[in-house]
Amino acid sequence: MEEKQLPAAKKVSWVKKAGYILLGALVIIQFFQPGKNNQSLDMANDISKVVTVPEDVHNILKTSCYDCHSNNTQYPWYANIQPVGWWLKDHIDEGKGHLNFQDFALVEPSERFPTKALRQDHKLEEVYETVEEGEMPLKSYTIIHGDAKLTDLQKKSILEWVKAARKELAERDSAAVTAFLSSH
Repeated sequence: MEEKQLPAAKKVSWVKKAGYILLGALVIIQFFQPGKNNQSLDMANDISKVVTVPEDVHNILKTSCYDCHSNNTQYPWYANIQPVGWWLKDHIDEGKGHLNFQDFALVEPSERFPTKALRQDHKLEEVYETVEEGEMPLKSYTIIHGDAKLTDLQKKSILEWVKAARKELAERDSAAVTAFLSSH
């Protein structure tokens, strides 16, 4: 049995149609822009209001972490091109879901962490682990944002700060628990 071959003109026509459809779809999706993470520059609930954050560490956090872990992202030009913008929005929403430095004071206790300080301590423990293991900031982020890549000295500064901040939280939580028990 002999296979029928389409004429070359018909093959080109099919490829052209597919190309036009793809181009049309790319143009249409540009009209569906995701919301931006530009809620607030308010620092009233920032981590620096909960624990002591040295200025150099706070600057590192702002440069390397806050775009995905705060309420205000500095968007690159390509965030306005879809589907890249959708991917960035999802990524930022996920990052804020894990940790939002700007809303750190608003962290609520949970079943697993019965006090605010214990839950905040757990968040800091995760910061320590992800920085120590080189998981944060993400490589995909630092490729484009070279200034966000942490040097060994910056990593050391963050890790030392996290240890101190966790100690500060533990001392405060211990005092609060003791005060609560003595008043009841």
